[in-house]
Amino acid sequence: MPSVGELIPVVLITGPTGIGKTALAVWLGSYLPVEIVSADSRQIYRYMDIATAKPNAAERAAVRHHLIDIVEPDQVLSLAGYQRLANAAIQDIHNRGKLPLLVGGTGQYLTAVMEGWSAPEVPPNPELRAELEAQAAAEGGPEALFERLRELDPEAASWIDPRNLRRVIRAIEVCLISGRKFSAQRTKTPPPYQFLKLALTEGREILYTRLDARIDQMIAGGLLDEVRTLHERGYGWGLPSMSGLGYAQLGAFVRGEQPLSEAINAFKRDTHAFVRRQYTWFRRYQGLVWFENADPHLILKTIRAGLSGF
Repeated sequence: MPSVGELIPVVLITGPTGIGKTALAVWLGSYLPVEIVSADSRQIYRYMDIATAKPNAAERAAVRHHLIDIVEPDQVLSLAGYQRLANAAIQDIHNRGKLPLLVGGTGQYLTAVMEGWSAPEVPPNPELRAELEAQAAAEGGPEALFERLRELDPEAASWIDPRNLRRVIRAIEVCLISGRKFSAQRTKTPPPYQFLKLALTEGREILYTRLDARIDQMIAGGLLDEVRTLHERGYGWGLPSMSGLGYAQLGAFVRGEQPLSEAINAFKRDTHAFVRRQYTWFRRYQGLVWFENADPHLILKTIRAGLSGF
């Protein structure tokens, strides 16, 4: 795949959860020499397959995927760590003459790769982290602690997922230790990429109905057993991985705190809220080409035209 001077062509395929990003990317592999770099902060975890909607074996066999199943559920992959791995994968794909597709809907991952943002250089403070984790547990979860971040750094709070306890704690930690806002300490080094940015969408209520049906399929497909097995393996409910959609809500049922019907309804409700946050994030990106219920052949034509114009 030709480069633009020193720039590597990369096609971004994003959009809300459940919109069909992976299916499209795999389909494109029948027509273009592509490999997929995942930009999904939940698919990095091993053993967490159903609620994360990981590509299945056939999809992975059809097109090579990168950055899926790379850490244990009790391991931490920092944003900077993801960024390094994604950059290395993109360079490797390009060096082998293929086209990198950056595919996913995790806004922080996408921004880190597309804009070259790096995190503040403030060392972790285990004692402070433990104190903040205890506060979150005492006050009912990461959402309560998120209010403290909103007071310390409203800008950071505008783009950090309130349910991601690890990132909320890290932002608060940086603010408290450095005395400066977390958002003010990020640096930006534009990466050596030329992006064609594509985004999939459809009517919001149609998408919600589709997501609800997918959740029902996840339950029927063994998600409860997956949640139970993770807990039996020793992965605690307080881990960042276990706060993901599906695992957090069904965990409440497994612990006997909620009836299954309420846990499933919470899963659906929180997924709808997550979609709304994703759309808010996507509005930040300049140059997104949106496709609503588009024929994939039209998207393929757009990619070919876009690459020829690089």
